Amino acid sequence: MKPFQVRVTNEKTELDTKIASLKDFINHTQFATLNGDEQKLLSQQLEVMIQYSNILGERILGWHVT
Repeated sequence: MKPFQVRVTNEKTELDTKIASLKDFINHTQFATLNGDEQKLLSQQLEVMIQYSNILGERILGWHVT
């Protein structure tokens, strides 16, 4: 792999770990103690993180197709 491919692959791995942690937090009872605005922002953050991860995944898959 080229250096930038390694960086992107590592970035996706780290991002996926953060996504899993945020999902765990959202499913934890402590999330319910946050005010509605904070809950909404964290949920939006999760959505964007998932979209970003999917984009990185598509890039990585593209390297194997070409």
